[in-house]
Amino acid sequence: MVMIMASPSLLHRVHVTNMLRDKILIVHCQSKDDDFKAHALAVGESIQWSFEPNVFGGTLFWCKLAVEDKRLTFTAFEQSGLDRSGPYTGHWYVGGDGVYGKDKYTDDVIFKASWRRVLPRR
Repeated sequence: MVMIMASPSLLHRVHVTNMLRDKILIVHCQSKDDDFKAHALAVGESIQWSFEPNVFGGTLFWCKLAVEDKRLTFTAFEQSGLDRSGPYTGHWYVGGDGVYGKDKYTDDVIFKASWRRVLPRR
């Protein structure tokens, strides 16, 4: 687990969980200022981090995912404008067809991004 310390009242959290049936997931998440390096997650395991967003806006975290011959990149957190919304917790679930997340207003699970197949190099 990677953590960036901040005052608890403004702390935002992001979780990325491997929900693939029987495959190891490689996850590499980062922002402009923070790089959490690549992690190999077994089924059911998560990477998570906490942070305090920029008071002027613009905080952005993205993740690159890999499993076998498939890859995808998605935005795990993007702050628009001044942050006045209070703490945020994002949950991302990686499955066989891509990444799903919970809508922060309704708790509905929404589809975020799909895998793309990478051809082997010759």
